[in-house]
Amino acid sequence: MKKYLILLTVIFLALTACESLDLNPLSEGSSETWFSTREEIRMALNDLYRQDFWYMNVEDNGQGSWTDDWTSRNVVSEITGGTINGEWGVVINRWRNSYKAITRANTILANLDKTVEDIPQVTLDQFAAEARFARAGMYSFLISHYGDVPYYTQELDIDEAFTMGRTDKNTILQAIYDDYDYAIANLPESFASGQSKRATKGAAMGMKARIALYNEDWATAREAAKACMDLEVHSLHPDFRELFLTSTKNPSEIIFAIPRSVTLGVSIGSSYPIRATITRNAGGWGSWNPSWDLLAAFLCTDGLPIDESPLFNPRDPFANRDPRCNETIVPFETEHLGFMYQPHPDTLQVLNFKTGSYQQNNDNRVNAQYASYNALIFRKFVDEDWSDDRQTDPDNFILRYADVLLMYAEASIELGQIDQSVLDAINMVRARAYKVSIDQTDDYPAVTTTDQAELRKVLRIERRMEFVWEGLRYMDLIRWKLAEKALTTTIYGMLDPADLQSTVIPQGLWFWSETPQVDEDGIADFTPMFNAGYCKVLAIRKFDASRQYLWPIPSKEILINENIKQNPGY
Repeated sequence: MKKYLILLTVIFLALTACESLDLNPLSEGSSETWFSTREEIRMALNDLYRQDFWYMNVEDNGQGSWTDDWTSRNVVSEITGGTINGEWGVVINRWRNSYKAITRANTILANLDKTVEDIPQVTLDQFAAEARFARAGMYSFLISHYGDVPYYTQELDIDEAFTMGRTDKNTILQAIYDDYDYAIANLPESFASGQSKRATKGAAMGMKARIALYNEDWATAREAAKACMDLEVHSLHPDFRELFLTSTKNPSEIIFAIPRSVTLGVSIGSSYPIRATITRNAGGWGSWNPSWDLLAAFLCTDGLPIDESPLFNPRDPFANRDPRCNETIVPFETEHLGFMYQPHPDTLQVLNFKTGSYQQNNDNRVNAQYASYNALIFRKFVDEDWSDDRQTDPDNFILRYADVLLMYAEASIELGQIDQSVLDAINMVRARAYKVSIDQTDDYPAVTTTDQAELRKVLRIERRMEFVWEGLRYMDLIRWKLAEKALTTTIYGMLDPADLQSTVIPQGLWFWSETPQVDEDGIADFTPMFNAGYCKVLAIRKFDASRQYLWPIPSKEILINENIKQNPGY
């Protein structure tokens, strides 16, 4: 046990927050007595697949939005409010948990030779591959968010732990590649039914492509994504909406996910995001909402942005849009969670499809002042299972095949290696949204341009439409250096009900009074609408480009180890 506690000191925070750490859960045991059997090794590996270690940048804990894709009434987060610092709980916890997982992976790797069972070498290699996959994932998160960080792959004593400084992230990146390459060489292409959530060759290839993309190593990203595609193990799920329902289990598109189970006590939190997301008619708060920025970003069915397409009508913003728009955001006057969703201020009664009768419309701000401030509600991920007892357990998607296709396309575009395979990768994702095959080009707006600049714009909007609320938008904004633009815009919403009924409704200007202009980065401008008095400011986003492209090192780390220096600006 003493040895195990020493290992955890590399997290540093253990000195001041050890009461929050599960130091020796039954699934791990002490490194002095554990790892003697195949089952003990497997149990230790299982611990590396816990939710706490595989977080995406999805703000499901009440922290507030980190991007321009959704808003929380008139609230900004530490990121969108520009107040992020080394005391923020997210900065501290994600640093701590990443190193906690790294320490456990290192412990497994250092003790694989302790087994007293006759375990085949191929099995031991696979165990090592899973541990190295997890370690690579943790270091990938650390360098993409904090930059240079302490790096170690061995068991440390306390003196070593407190003399470690920060290793250049490019050095760590090469070590991450080595870990992923080992995992690729030694993990199976797939596991038997019931073990499908474990790391595989495809998962290692895809995750390697992602961290390479984040570091603009286009050649490595393209090669790793292409290798995953060439496995021919995964494919796009035929129905975009269905893919995100709780009832859809183990679809081929999901390459790596962390399972949840209500039965085992692992589910999405009942308050955030469930009650914050589901409508007030269905018993929720309706306080986490797709942003107007996001609604404006979806293309029309002709493949054009809303300010260029003759198909767009600001009075009916859900008509003639890319299908992912209506699968991500609940269209007005449609059934959702058993009720007609209509936030129009004159709709005071709404149909309850469960009873067949009308009732008070609590998704209308005339009746409920805290209903959605911008009239928008999420549909993606949300289904009846979210609202019946506020307990639901969809798997936590970490990597899916659509991302691999678009990473391959993006890396190829940046390399200038644009051929039919690049167009096919984008069009496969787009065609799936329309529920047609890639060759049915009359039924969806197929991408045909081979101009690098144009394709870059196409690729970026495709990622935005495809991955809403999956934790990818934040890092996309960071790596594209668009955060200083997208996260300094104003958050707009509806006028208050009385003003809507006296100003907007009589003129027939519901929902939007005009079509917002969308710039070359897909960012909409609602300023003219605000200046005309047809919408209101909910909040002002702030992003300090001089420092916020990296997170701060937790302040406690700086205080207890003089060899660790803070990131600039913090």
